[in-house]
Amino acid sequence: MSDRIPAEAFLADYPAPMRDMAERLRGVVRRAVPDAIEGVRPGWRLIGYDLPLGRRTAFFTWVWPELEHVHLGFPNGVLMDDPDGRLQGSGVTVKARWLTLRPSDPIDEPALAEFVREAGRVAAMSKSERFARLLDRDG
Repeated sequence: MSDRIPAEAFLADYPAPMRDMAERLRGVVRRAVPDAIEGVRPGWRLIGYDLPLGRRTAFFTWVWPELEHVHLGFPNGVLMDDPDGRLQGSGVTVKARWLTLRPSDPIDEPALAEFVREAGRVAAMSKSERFARLLDRDG
């Protein structure tokens, strides 16, 4: 598609620390899930990643730069394993969860990659599997 915006062009307007962090997070996603399909979602002002699942894809993670921090987010984060309670968003959104990273924060790439892989695992579930997992979490 010729109207796609390259991620580098999308990130160009952000302050260098946010741009650098977003680039690092892009690398984490690509290494954790090499088959992920990256695409800028200009209306949402983020870089989204879809997981190829046969003849369909599933949106499973995003890198969302802002002026003071960058979010690594998960549209079905409520269903993800998060034993240490690191994911943010409970009480803010129903399903989505995220991590917020600031330039001064250390980036634990192995832990972030595990979140990305977990998001892919959840995205690959059938609707009935996701529903059952939600019931298990609420019940």
